[in-house]
Amino acid sequence: MDIWQQLLAGFATAATPVNLMWAFVGCFIGTAVGVLPGIGPALTVAMLLPITANVPVTASMIMFAGIYYGAMYGGSTTSILLNTPGETGSMVTAMEGNRMAKSGRAGAALATAAIGSFVAGTVATVLVTLFAPFIADWALKLGPPEYFALMLLAFTTVSAVLGSSMLRGMTALFIGLAIGLVGIDQISGTARYTLGVPELVDGIEVVLVAVGLFAVGEALYLALYEGRQTESRNPMSSVRMSRRDWRRSWPAWLRGTALGFPFGTLPAGGTEIPTFLSYGLEKRLAKGEDLAEFGGRGAIEGVAGPEAANNASVTAAMVPLLTLGIPTSNTTAILLSAFQNYGIQPGPTLFQTSAALVWALIASLYIGNLMLLVLNLPLVGLWVKLLKIPKPLLYAGILIFATVGVYGMRQSAFDLVLLYAIGLLGVLMRRFDFPTAPVIVGMILGPMAEAQLRNAISIGEGRWTVLVERPFSATVIVLCGLLLIAPPLWRYWSRRRP
Repeated sequence: MDIWQQLLAGFATAATPVNLMWAFVGCFIGTAVGVLPGIGPALTVAMLLPITANVPVTASMIMFAGIYYGAMYGGSTTSILLNTPGETGSMVTAMEGNRMAKSGRAGAALATAAIGSFVAGTVATVLVTLFAPFIADWALKLGPPEYFALMLLAFTTVSAVLGSSMLRGMTALFIGLAIGLVGIDQISGTARYTLGVPELVDGIEVVLVAVGLFAVGEALYLALYEGRQTESRNPMSSVRMSRRDWRRSWPAWLRGTALGFPFGTLPAGGTEIPTFLSYGLEKRLAKGEDLAEFGGRGAIEGVAGPEAANNASVTAAMVPLLTLGIPTSNTTAILLSAFQNYGIQPGPTLFQTSAALVWALIASLYIGNLMLLVLNLPLVGLWVKLLKIPKPLLYAGILIFATVGVYGMRQSAFDLVLLYAIGLLGVLMRRFDFPTAPVIVGMILGPMAEAQLRNAISIGEGRWTVLVERPFSATVIVLCGLLLIAPPLWRYWSRRRP
């Protein structure tokens, strides 16, 4: 069956009334989550992970995907109206979008953000449809040494790219790796690092760690350190773009998409780099009156390009997740744990063992993008009203939801103690600027990397050199070394230069 027939079968599954309902729920929650400052898709998906015990796999993955890219749409609303990005990918949108809002053009800024997100998301989904199956076929030819090298690359890039320093990123990664080692050893079957606690024999649940770090940690941090902050909101204008706005926006949408998609497919590529690159490109290409609006009244290209790059990057992150089983962001790491809750391991065999699920998920991206366009343009007024929810009620609701969800998994009081201990760890990490994504990536991929390393050494009959004897794995390991060595060397060289 070729790609288009499989995609049509995916549409048949995704377009059932039940799955359409779950797609709408995901898009609606995701947009609301993106609008509310301080609450991201990772936190929301983490809180909702316990529903995987009762909801069919296709429906829940469609909903989680809707939350993921819905939050990217919603994040532009607070960036433009409040100058408060709901997501890191919306930081650049706030730079010009808020200036447009202050000059009475909030409606045009919101419109170009929503339409640009739709264009970029749709183009990126077409590219996912075309390339993901071929990448999966190529990945089937890889062996344990290559998979270990790819996971090492994921560890390296997540630790080196995220956070304010490589040391902090590496520390967070080793915390995740240590948590992943707790429980039964996959090869020998013996219990490790359980400290005599029976509840730890089965290991620490990824859901519990994700909810603790993102939901509990975020809520406690915001309540402790940011609870008294107040925001001033700019007035809304008609959500309409002039002919000049359209003429300036559509090239920026296409350029932003072209920049965002490649970065989304890279391990830990993130949304920050392509959005900043897109902003820089648009400013460089602007001339005359258009250039004068940058940093002044607000240039619409400075909203259109970064928002397109943001959404293209988010959609492209599905490629490494589905084809290699490697997450490239906080939210895709938690989506990976959702797959594992159903006993499904994303990777090259996923397109064969769970083809119906994969193509229904890809089809839901097309449907979700259309839903989000419909939700974002007419309902902007509703999303703005969400900003009036008192923060104490919001934080309390998050904590209650997280507590009930984790307790419902095993009805264990020990899990609740562990949840809040990890939540306090999350507060400390946030307070001292340690990234949380490496913890989740290390916890999920750590045991898998250990198994692949052991298998690789078995293939090499005890020789470590098997990791560098194959061209692909040797190249990836060299790349990992360069990623670790190059930034410090560059800083040292910059200081030495006169």
